Amino acid sequence: MTRHWNDPLTEDEIAAVIALVRADERIGENPRFWGIAVDEALARALAPGQGRPVRTVVMNPDAHAAWEVAAWTAGSDREASISAWRDVDAKRPGVSSEEARMVAQACREDQGMKDALAKRGIHDVSLVWVDPESITGFEPEGLEDRRLSWGTVWHRETEDDNGYARPVAGLVPIVDLETLKVISIEDHGVLPMASETGNYRSGTWGPDREVSALEITQPDGPGFAQDGQLVTWQNWSFRVGFTHREGMVLHDVTYNDHGRVRPVMKRAAVNEMYVPYLDPDPTAYRKNFFDWGEYGAGPLTASLELGCDCLGEIRYYDAAVVNGHGEARTIKNAICMHEEDYSILWKHVNTRTGEADVRRARRMVVSFFATVANYDYGFYWSFYQDGMIELEIKLTGVMSVSGIADGEKPAYGRLVSPNVQAPNHQHYFGMRLDMGVDGPVNRLYEVHSEIEEDEALNPYGNACKTVRTPLLTEKAAARRANPAAATHWLVESDDTVNRFGDKTAYRVSIQNTARLYAKPGSIVERKAPFVAQHLWATVFDGSERFIAGEYPNQADLGADGIQTFQQADRSLDGAELVLWPVIGVHHTPRPEEWPIMPVHRIGMRLEPDGFFDRNPSLDLPAPMSHSGSSEGDTCCH
Repeated sequence: MTRHWNDPLTEDEIAAVIALVRADERIGENPRFWGIAVDEALARALAPGQGRPVRTVVMNPDAHAAWEVAAWTAGSDREASISAWRDVDAKRPGVSSEEARMVAQACREDQGMKDALAKRGIHDVSLVWVDPESITGFEPEGLEDRRLSWGTVWHRETEDDNGYARPVAGLVPIVDLETLKVISIEDHGVLPMASETGNYRSGTWGPDREVSALEITQPDGPGFAQDGQLVTWQNWSFRVGFTHREGMVLHDVTYNDHGRVRPVMKRAAVNEMYVPYLDPDPTAYRKNFFDWGEYGAGPLTASLELGCDCLGEIRYYDAAVVNGHGEARTIKNAICMHEEDYSILWKHVNTRTGEADVRRARRMVVSFFATVANYDYGFYWSFYQDGMIELEIKLTGVMSVSGIADGEKPAYGRLVSPNVQAPNHQHYFGMRLDMGVDGPVNRLYEVHSEIEEDEALNPYGNACKTVRTPLLTEKAAARRANPAAATHWLVESDDTVNRFGDKTAYRVSIQNTARLYAKPGSIVERKAPFVAQHLWATVFDGSERFIAGEYPNQADLGADGIQTFQQADRSLDGAELVLWPVIGVHHTPRPEEWPIMPVHRIGMRLEPDGFFDRNPSLDLPAPMSHSGSSEGDTCCH
């Protein structure tokens, strides 16, 4: 198959590049790898079939060295090759799952850890889990230049136990990620272990309830079509991509408006996730993670299964990634696509004539799930027949908990089980949307509502006006939402107008926002400056790829990322716009979320706002009635 420049890398492409890297002596005998992806800024001008520029990161832990290697995959115009090596601060590449498992094993083998576990009545270390956690900002004094991690420790009573329900309180190993040695062990005192099971498997809490069968069928097959990574459905088209850091990426989103193919977005992805915990407990205060920049969504992507994760006429995409040992592997069914009924799209009953018209909504859903240790996150991009695009993020899995002494009440969280507390915490999702509404050049406006204060214009006191403010520079475009003022943002085309003479546009609305509950100047606050705003905007620059910066692991706090990009204060007045919305949720735990959390949904929307001249779904056929009337009757009569 001829590869498009933004198609995901294949196993063969990954393996060929990694083999060339392995042939270089500088990486040593025990190299570790963190990610490989297409260098999109260079690749986007290439024709299909050519080799593609890629970047991969390799580490030599024995030499405290790391490099970003620029290479080319094989294509019709070239063999696979390496073009450059660039030094990277050795402590800053992300941590792979394979590296995490090596750290856990090192902790289990450490005598100091064995002794500390024995004090707590734990003698079979094979039942102990250790999750290496990001230490960014909390490096011990004198060890700032070493590649480090700290560990959260968990115990299982049996092999199939839910280890995340049994925190080993008070015990914190500090680990050198390169030498795989435990540098020090903090022991803040022995607390009782959880006395109640946290298992959530069927039968644990009584017999399963009865649930009637529910089948979703499409006798004629799905209503969408695939041509490689290109998907078309109900006037929409887009390409499905995948990267090591972001997981699923959507490219080249367009709408076919009666034969006129109109671009909406060039690229859309969940670009970063930040999860700060808000508890000074000695085994919890360091908990704050860039799950994408410090670990990577790609290799954490789960394989989805028909009947379990997805129902109906489902189609999947696999995704290839490189693991921490440099081995290419394929995640089967990494991305799920399906149509689903979504209730009423529009309806009206003419009570004077008795005539009723209704159209049912159908949406196209493209999704993937990433499991980050205890938490599971689902990302669902939905395309609608009225021109709307929606991102829904589903949070589930097991809350990250801490131990607590007998009789104590959590001051900064919630008791969810005997001797188990769930701390207050937050989830922030930094988006990257490369816009292109009716062309590559766009303008950005903030829109809000306010009362007309001029009494001559508002004699009855009920006049409400919509105020548009152009956001002309990058600094001006660091914005906060205000639901009370109906605040949203408008991305307007440069030169395309609708029949009313208005520039065609798409509206950006963020439903879920949260303020950071950390003191200004704290490590938690300085680590992720991007959460201070709900929207950022920059001019496209291929080197500015990630809202939290290129290598956030153990980076100087606030030294890279969106807050530094926008200091250039470039003009946004007719530019290739990149929007960086931030979706946030404050999680105050509930007992009902234990031992596993029912899905919590948050998200954002992009809605046509003058992009069309009228409702674009007027051409939908009326649904067929199932009321028992004559065959072929519609619901409209």
